[in-house]
Amino acid sequence: MEDRAAILLFSPSPFLCVVSSGPNPDRFTETHMAKDSNGPRQPLSVKKPSKRAARSAPATRDTLPRSAGKAKSRNTTKTFGQKPSQRAAPAAKSPKTKADKLAIAAVVLERLKAEYPDAHCELDHTNAFELLCATILSAQCTDARVNMVTPQLFKAYPTAEALSLAKLEDVEVIVRTTGFFRAKAKSLVGMANRLVDRHGGEVPRTIAELVPLPGVGRKTANVILGNAFDINEGIVVDTHVQRLSRRLGLTREADPIGIEKALMPLFPQQDWALLSHLLIWHGRRACFARKPECGGCVVQDVCPSAGVAS
Repeated sequence: MEDRAAILLFSPSPFLCVVSSGPNPDRFTETHMAKDSNGPRQPLSVKKPSKRAARSAPATRDTLPRSAGKAKSRNTTKTFGQKPSQRAAPAAKSPKTKADKLAIAAVVLERLKAEYPDAHCELDHTNAFELLCATILSAQCTDARVNMVTPQLFKAYPTAEALSLAKLEDVEVIVRTTGFFRAKAKSLVGMANRLVDRHGGEVPRTIAELVPLPGVGRKTANVILGNAFDINEGIVVDTHVQRLSRRLGLTREADPIGIEKALMPLFPQQDWALLSHLLIWHGRRACFARKPECGGCVVQDVCPSAGVAS
């Protein structure tokens, strides 16, 4: 048997030595040595493999990352860029057929009409222009707070012409307590200028003409048409309508436009504006977001979320 002796030749450097092993003592390799205060010098580490060798080496359990092998969970909830507080409430299991949905919708409409015979828009206004201003201010703000601000706003700027000439800083002071006051003031003045320039200072009567106005979206346009002009061109879908329509199993859509399209075939067109008020009133008085009062709810027997909604 060949004698495999190791030959250590120390170099002048205190942290470098030359090691030779095996039958050929002419082959030398260098390795760094660490000075051990309690004993002889020890090698720091073995030479690491190259990146190419590491890539070509087969993966083992120890070399796999922690996340490897774990199934990635899919988030199927559609949020459409919304904040967590704005996301749709959990949807109840929808009826299997459209006939079942129509039956539930008929019961809901009939009972809510009886429960809230005075349901109406709770934004104070006397004309379409005032309602348009109030609706723009109601974004991320309660109707009660808007109604505290609008009297001063309408007194200072009673028409679109007057508001179009207003200084932005003056409008900001009036609407400050409604939140996002700089953006809202800019939308109000911009909306007034657009009305004067393109519509003779009058509020238009179609969604196609309303939506391009600053601060106006489809929901605001539906509010104006249904309440100022008694035109039922769509259904207003706010946070209450969104929550209740999903709890009642009328739709599983999460975005307002999808919910509106799902509700329109289920209710008579002449009741679209009233339907929004009924659902909003019921959402504010019984079907709360966190703890709905299912015990005294007038549609409890047809609601698939009764007792389990959260």
